[in-house]
Parts: sequence; C-alpha cells; structure tokens
Amino acid sequence: MINNDQLRRIHTGIYIMTPPVSVIMPVYNREDYLGAAIESVLAQTYRNFELLIWDDGSSDHSLRIASYYANHDKRVRVVSAEHQGQTRALKAAIAQTTGHYLGWVDSDDLLELTALAETVSILDANPDVGLVYTDHQFIDADNVLRGYGVSCKIPYSKERLLTDFMVFHFRLMRRSVYDQVGGINEWFDRAQDYDLCLRLSEVTKIQHLPKPLYYYRVHSDNVSHQQRVEQIFWAQEAIEQAIQRRGLAERYELELRINANYYLREKKPSSHCCK
Repeated sequence: MINNDQLRRIHTGIYIMTPPVSVIMPVYNREDYLGAAIESVLAQTYRNFELLIWDDGSSDHSLRIASYYANHDKRVRVVSAEHQGQTRALKAAIAQTTGHYLGWVDSDDLLELTALAETVSILDANPDVGLVYTDHQFIDADNVLRGYGVSCKIPYSKERLLTDFMVFHFRLMRRSVYDQVGGINEWFDRAQDYDLCLRLSEVTKIQHLPKPLYYYRVHSDNVSHQQRVEQIFWAQEAIEQAIQRRGLAERYELELRINANYYLREKKPSSHCCK
C-alpha cells in the first residue's frame, strides 16, 4: 500500500522507487580485495538493489576504488567517514539504506551470482521468515577454494544457536525484524553479528538455504590471534545475554573451553650455518 509520503512524492513529480534490497559493505583498508568484492555484488542475477559502501576512514586506496564503481553504476553509493570501528560503521551504514531486505558483504569476500536472487525468493515466498542464511566456502588470497564452512553442517535451531554460530554467511533479513530487535548493538566491539542473530532468533523464524552462495576469504590480513581471542569472549557475552533474555539463567550457566593445540615443526637451517 502506498503511504502519504509516497503519494506526495508522486504528485510533486519527485517519486523515486526504493530498491527492495540494500547490500551494505563496510570497508577499512581492503584495497587488495575490495574491487572483486564489489564486482561480485554488481554481477548478481537479481538486479534491483542498492549497494552502500561505507569507508571507515581507510588510509589506503579503498575509497578511491569504491568511488570508481559508484561513478560507473548508479546502484552504488559511497560514504566516507572517520574511523570508528567495525560495529559502529556497520550500524551507521545500515541506517543510511532504505531497502525492505538488507544484508552485508565483507569487503574481502565474494557473493555467488545467485545469492541475492535465491535469498530474496525465500523471503518473498515466506512472510513468516525474517532471516535466511546460506552456506559458505573458504577461499584464499588467490580465490582458490579451501573447503566448506564447518558451521554449515550444523542444523539450525534457536536452541542450538546458543552454542554454535551456524547463521554465518550469507544472511538476508527483513528490515522490519532488524528494527524490531533494535538493530546492531554498538556495545559489542566484536561478535555483533552473533548477538544480532541471537536476538533475531527470539522474534522471528530463521531459514537455512543449504547452498554455498558466499565465499569467505582467509588471508594474512584477517584478524590476529589476539582479535580471535577477543571474538571468543565477546561471543560468550552475547550468549550469556541471550540466556538471561530467554529466562534460562535458573537452569543453565555457560562454560567456555578454549583448547590449545601444540605442534612441533623442524627449524629452518640458519643462513650462516655453512659459512
């Protein structure tokens, strides 16, 4: 149904059709992979979307690369902002979009050609589904496939989500349910997507599309070991908050186990050993 604001725009001759899908791509110093990530979105078989690229104060050529695509494709919009970190950048970027469905693509990853078409189709056909997610495969810096995501093999359930983050990539959600749960929680420095999915699972149906439609890139500039440890503890916080919201604190407490693996490897010969 057309609302009063839309009628006003039609009558004044300034009505612009809003794309039903908003794709968000936050970027911070990803010049080596950004172009390929953008092109994987622009190549989608589903064409009616907007792509908002939010540059979070990059010091490399990321902004220049993003601007190039914006100048050549009207679906692309670029926002240049001061560096504020992943969580705040993502939330600010989403707030700048208008689509009924929204999802995001990391600036070093890739979408399969039919990712939008297939996820949009599910949301269109199932009004009770608030989020749909796909399987993913790992790729390296040279786009070589490195295996199927382990979390893809975990069956989805609201209860299992408390201990396993199977709702990984690619995700497309209704803006209405995103708004209903309050969107991204800026308090989370990491694991903000896990926290969001836990909250979404409490108000809407989530559906798994068992096809690898997302390519998650593993490379030398991925998060450091320290950042991975921080990710674990932020995920723990997300789970504990979910336990409280769900009224399960009387029955359960969360136990976190971080396993350390040790390996011996041969030393490389010293460069001066034979001199």
